[in-house]
Amino acid sequence: MTTGKLYIGRKVRESRLAHGHTQAAFAQRLGISTSYLNQIENNQRPVSATVLLALAEKFQIEMSELSAGSSDRLLSALSEALTDPLFETYSPSTQELKLVVQNAPGLAHALIACHQAYRRNSEQLAGFDDQMSRTNAFAEPTPYEEVRDFFHFMDNYIHEIDMAGEKLAQSIGIREREAGAALAAHLEKRHGVRILKTAEGEDVLRRYDPASKLLYLNAYSPAATRSFQMAYQVAALELKTEIDAIARRAEFRSPESVEICRIGLRNYFAGAVTLPYQAFLTAARELRHDLELLAARFGASLEQVAHRLSSLQRPGTKGVPVFFARFDRAGNITKRHSAAKLQFARFGAACPLWNVHQSFEMPGRIIRQLAETPDGVRYLCVATEIAKSGGGFNASRRRYAIALGCEVAYAGDFVYADGLDLTNRAAFDPIGISCRICERANCDQRATPPFKRRLRVDHDLRPPVPYRLE
Repeated sequence: MTTGKLYIGRKVRESRLAHGHTQAAFAQRLGISTSYLNQIENNQRPVSATVLLALAEKFQIEMSELSAGSSDRLLSALSEALTDPLFETYSPSTQELKLVVQNAPGLAHALIACHQAYRRNSEQLAGFDDQMSRTNAFAEPTPYEEVRDFFHFMDNYIHEIDMAGEKLAQSIGIREREAGAALAAHLEKRHGVRILKTAEGEDVLRRYDPASKLLYLNAYSPAATRSFQMAYQVAALELKTEIDAIARRAEFRSPESVEICRIGLRNYFAGAVTLPYQAFLTAARELRHDLELLAARFGASLEQVAHRLSSLQRPGTKGVPVFFARFDRAGNITKRHSAAKLQFARFGAACPLWNVHQSFEMPGRIIRQLAETPDGVRYLCVATEIAKSGGGFNASRRRYAIALGCEVAYAGDFVYADGLDLTNRAAFDPIGISCRICERANCDQRATPPFKRRLRVDHDLRPPVPYRLE
């Protein structure tokens, strides 16, 4: 969804105001005329390569941040919202949408929020008319969805929390000793918190008693999980002020969203402690993003490693832009983030042609796939099934799959690209984001027709899908 011209007027204006410059002074620093700067700020003219270099050199603005990131995600979400038949009389161009995202991101977020409310009402009315007649509980996104969107549009990177986690990891020597031992010693030394086992049969990962300062951890949990839960408790004890400030700035709609966000931020801190940014980024490059080797080196789970790879978005030291998602067996996306161009559907299940679904058929194996989305972008996709148990033969086992990937331009940085023919277009499977917005006309795995496409039904002809697209 990119073009050769770059309109970044809002970001240029924000940078100028942040430095306290008038248009004349700012233009002089950039070596351009005031009228040209005025046209740039109003998105009447794109920025040139010369101006981009001047912005990077004189005002420490990263060019990668000007051309990608949150704007791509917001543009994708807005584009998907406008494919709804509700807007069938209006088909904005990509350039129109870009101008809205770049100049009025607040309006774009508001429109997406309105569309979410509309979709939620429509879906609930379809099956729960009687319930909807008594309550308006479905008029707004759930607290969980609201918090998920918060992290998504923050690029899944929270700078203050990430830096705090890395600082703690360095101070307690988490790379030189076993993470669980280091965190347990820190909790006891600084907070007087002792670690005990949960009672036999108690089905919890973590339970903290603030009165006695006892932290109970499930003895049947893997070591990586226990370390993560200890780091979570450190966040609860040490980062209350910072976490409350971030949650307050998010301006959530409900107290429940605030509480869920607090949990999310503590989880983020736990990941930043057990997988500290610079050390993890260096190892990821060295090991070519081999999930199993990274998990072994840091004493982490595959999911923790894959999730952390998706958050390597620190300005100045960014990792490879990857997408990450977690799926249940019904195809529901329970975690999602993308620093790549691929953006996950906000409604419905994932494309059935994606290799993530095959991973449930081959537990324990890492499955590779070369895939191409309808916009022509090609990806290296990796998926694997994961099972978690609370212990014992009779304990239930939670099964889900994780997916990780990058655009083919970065595939050489991944061990999973070895032996694959990245130059052969026939090697790439045609996948979509979801049937609701996928324009592929000849997909025999299609579950529902796409919006804004008329159907043609031939009673004398029965193809795999019982209709064709006009």
